[in-house]
Amino acid sequence: MPFTSHLAELRNRLVKSVLAVAVAFFACYAFVDDIFALLAAPLRRLSIRGLTLIGTAVTEAFFTKMKISFIAAVIVASPVLLWQAWQFVAPGLYQHEKRYSRSFVLFGSFFFIGGVAFCYGIVIQHGLNFLLQRYEAINIQPLLQVGDYLSLVSRLTLAFGIMFELPVLSFFLARVGLIDHHFLLRHYRYAIIVIALFAAVLTPPDFISQVLFMIPLSLLYLISIAVAYAARFRMNRLEKAVK
Repeated sequence: MPFTSHLAELRNRLVKSVLAVAVAFFACYAFVDDIFALLAAPLRRLSIRGLTLIGTAVTEAFFTKMKISFIAAVIVASPVLLWQAWQFVAPGLYQHEKRYSRSFVLFGSFFFIGGVAFCYGIVIQHGLNFLLQRYEAINIQPLLQVGDYLSLVSRLTLAFGIMFELPVLSFFLARVGLIDHHFLLRHYRYAIIVIALFAAVLTPPDFISQVLFMIPLSLLYLISIAVAYAARFRMNRLEKAVK
């Protein structure tokens, strides 16, 4: 395909992805109060004296709902987004490589939702408990701005969902021969730097939050190395069997 055809194909996939997110956005906005309650639940389960969510701007509640609906829409539409991404790269693959499309979307969606659940159930719950108890230790009443809190929780859940795609991406890139475990091992220093940058951007400016973000992502990178090794090991066996 010429370069302009690639651009037209990319535009087509992006339009379909945007439409999928838009449809999911309106569906999620209809249930935004329930989603709000779900996101606020980890905070309300904490037994910290005086802990309260507050609003400080007239439009804060409205725009907070919009942000929540958008993040939820991306999560709901993730299977469609993964399918569109795969369909964009599929024409450049061999026929035996294209048969992984359903598996890519299935496992990609599973790991994405798994990352969201892991962040919500473990990272946010235990991270909030640890950080907010520091207020209680110095006898200060924590008043959290609702927009800041929900933006942080939404951003973290989306980030963990995306980063949990690492093992899936490593598996399929290894199966099509673009990377192997040696490549990942050689570049682990750069991976740690990228993970640290993500942690600095997506978490509050404190060391504990960044560590809570970096540890699971570093473990995911190690899992990706093992997954890439297993994928290439199986491919090598199949190639030897054919010969």
